[in-house]
Amino acid sequence: MVRLLGRSRTRSTPRPKGPRERTGRAAILRSALSGRSVAGQVFLLQVVIVLLLVVSAVVALVLQVRHDSTQEARNRSLAVAETFANSPGTREALSSADPTAALQTRAEAARRASGVDFIVVMNTDGIRYTHPKPDRIGKNFVGNISPAQQGRTSVEEINGTIGQLVQAVVPVKEPDGKVVGLVSAGITTANMGGVANRQLPIVLAAAAAALALATAGTALVSRRLLRQTRGLGPYEMTRMYEHHDAVLHAVREGVIIAGGEGRLLLANDEAQRLLDLPHDAEGRHVLDLGLDPDTAALLSSGRVVTDEVHLVGDRLLAINQRPTDLQGGPPGSVATLRDSTELRALSGRAEVARERLKLLYDIGVGIGTSLDVTRTAEALAEVAVPRFADFVTVDLADSVLHGEDPEAGTDVRRTAFSGIRDNAPLYPVGEHIRFVATSPQAHSLRTGEAVVEPELDEAPGWLAQDLRRTTKVVEYGIHSLITVPLRVGPLAMGVVNFWRSEKPEPFDEEELALAEELVARAAVSIDNARRYTREHNMAVTLQRSLLPRSLPAQSALDIAYRYLPAQAGVGGDWFDVLPLSGARVAVVVGDVVGHGLHAAATMGRLRTAVHNFSSLDLPPDEILGLLDELVARIDLDEATEESSAAITGATCLYAIYDPASRLCTVARAGHPPPALVRPDGSVEFPDVPAGPPLGLGGLPFDTAELKLEEGSRLVLYTDGLVEDRDRDIDAGLELLRTTLTATGRRSPEDTCRAVLDALLPARPSDDIALIVADTRVLDADHIAEWEVPSDPVAVGEIRAAVTRQLAEWDLDELAFSTELILSELVTNALRYGSGPIQVRMLRDHSLICEVFDGSSTSPRLRYAAGTDEGGRGLFLVAQVAERWGTRYTPAGKVIWAEQPLP
Repeated sequence: MVRLLGRSRTRSTPRPKGPRERTGRAAILRSALSGRSVAGQVFLLQVVIVLLLVVSAVVALVLQVRHDSTQEARNRSLAVAETFANSPGTREALSSADPTAALQTRAEAARRASGVDFIVVMNTDGIRYTHPKPDRIGKNFVGNISPAQQGRTSVEEINGTIGQLVQAVVPVKEPDGKVVGLVSAGITTANMGGVANRQLPIVLAAAAAALALATAGTALVSRRLLRQTRGLGPYEMTRMYEHHDAVLHAVREGVIIAGGEGRLLLANDEAQRLLDLPHDAEGRHVLDLGLDPDTAALLSSGRVVTDEVHLVGDRLLAINQRPTDLQGGPPGSVATLRDSTELRALSGRAEVARERLKLLYDIGVGIGTSLDVTRTAEALAEVAVPRFADFVTVDLADSVLHGEDPEAGTDVRRTAFSGIRDNAPLYPVGEHIRFVATSPQAHSLRTGEAVVEPELDEAPGWLAQDLRRTTKVVEYGIHSLITVPLRVGPLAMGVVNFWRSEKPEPFDEEELALAEELVARAAVSIDNARRYTREHNMAVTLQRSLLPRSLPAQSALDIAYRYLPAQAGVGGDWFDVLPLSGARVAVVVGDVVGHGLHAAATMGRLRTAVHNFSSLDLPPDEILGLLDELVARIDLDEATEESSAAITGATCLYAIYDPASRLCTVARAGHPPPALVRPDGSVEFPDVPAGPPLGLGGLPFDTAELKLEEGSRLVLYTDGLVEDRDRDIDAGLELLRTTLTATGRRSPEDTCRAVLDALLPARPSDDIALIVADTRVLDADHIAEWEVPSDPVAVGEIRAAVTRQLAEWDLDELAFSTELILSELVTNALRYGSGPIQVRMLRDHSLICEVFDGSSTSPRLRYAAGTDEGGRGLFLVAQVAERWGTRYTPAGKVIWAEQPLP
């Protein structure tokens, strides 16, 4: 519609004209010449008009030239005739005896000089004296000589003896006026039109050129008109404009077109109605139409707007405006106006519905991200404020907070609060509340139905809950309440209260339905969190029951430890400190892959196995080999036919420290290496061979032996300390090194605290086990050693040496039992073992006697019969000693026995 009022121009990039374009132009030309389109008719009409103009111009020019030539011939003929008639000697020659002889030569010379075709001198009777053709001399003159005979000059056009001509006849007079002769000069038509004939080709060529140029210009104009009218004929153009005009005024959207100077060019009927324009609005300036200032300023500015809403009278109009000169059109703007009053009301209701759906969506997404009951309740309260209510409180039964099934009753605890302000006089978080029977909360808990109290100051049941507090609530401005029970099936876990203060309208039934939907969605998440809390508590209880409650007594290491379960669920990390024979201590740290009850149960089985295997006094690599077989059997036992056996997998680090030799033997199965803090404060991670994780099977484990100075510190840990989703293990190890370096010589307890402060993630996703152990060395005066010769007599010497050593240690009370133990053990070594044989006695928290020999045969305790002469030695040792056993070394074995110190 707007395009009809302006000009349309399509901008294109110049490009070579191809065959298709030339064919298109030929088609346009044929269409123009056909005369069916408006452009064709205009073209033909303009060509005819130009042709007529050119022909008329040529004809007029020719006629004008001929008229001018004739007039020039008359003037010249007259002038030549008069000149010759009045020239000296002409009158005298006429009176002479032979006028022809006197005048013929002169006449011919004058004729040639003047450019006329003849000069004829004659007497008064018309007899010729001269003529360009001598044979005509003496004959009568052809023409009208009467005026000349009477003394007048005459000019005439006649068909003479030499053709069509213009001639003038002039009298030759005496001084007294008597006519004595006549002189005639003339020019033939052939000579008179010679100039015109010579100019006619030039005139025709110019006319043809003008016709060609005019036709070319007409073709260009017609081509542009053809492109703009798209080849439409007059009838089609008329119908199109009629239809467009009908649409323009029938469309239910106002259309306004303003010129570049701000004058109203067009306004359709709908625009007239919406803006209440005067009948003479078109042609006037927009600012003079009586519109409101904002709307008038917008329409006159021509700025681009999209759906800008203006209040015009009692209507809300959405205005869109665009300039008309973006594509080369005339300056100005076109604006469309749409009445959005009803649409705005509908959109308002749609917006409310959309916001409620968004609230339900946010409830479903936002509160299901946590498996913590309290955090889930807080998320519910936070999402609903202020989008649905000004204040929201969530009250849950104490049993729900602990993960148990809720009990019937109205006792709850305020679990979550959220509001537009923090000073509302509602029950604070953590408050234990017992709702009275008349309160809406008690009704909801009892019946499972939601309750709306539109006016709290007129709700006696709610006011009776706590008259002093409820009065403060009403005075604070809270005036309406919705109470919805938190139910999952038959279980009522608590209630959710929605309070309104800012909006003056009370809650209605539609908002009650929305509140029920909100709480129903939240109840599922809270129940899931409750169930998870229960299972998590069970798993944590199981896990803690499987971990050591206290460390055994030993004097080789000064140990501090920490165990932190993951916040997302229990895992399979464990640790142990196991006293071994010879005052040695084994320190174990392990981690079962996965989380949950299965990982905790697997951890308990592995820890029990480690206890049992350690009692065999095996080296660390053999212990790990046995654990590897155990994990493989566990995986095999738990495999089902439906699914292949997934490797449970576990990592473990096993270290044995001997305070007598300061030797620490370490082996690890897929576990992070230990950290060693030297007495000078330097920190290193010893190169301990990294075996495969437990459960893979088929690969051996290697050990590393570390000679530790007195005062060294061992730090054992699980990967949860140094590795996290936001930190790789290399960065964690470097941070651990830095932290241990900074702790210096702090106590193990302080070191544990410092390490956790530096490396513990905000929300640990894995269990963390940490052991910090300061090494101790057994004093040399607490160690006694003797070499035993391969001679039974040496047994007595050993007993004597032992008795003396015990006296030095003030342990005379143990002399008898110690002599008995060593006598039996040395005797067995001499009898059944092989050399070299060595006796060592250690004074620690117990008295330890050890006999070394080069045999790998282990003695067996047996019960001798009454008639047997031997076989009672180890039985006596077992009765006297608190513990005894055998351990193997690379060079043989050691039989040891421990006695408690008095």
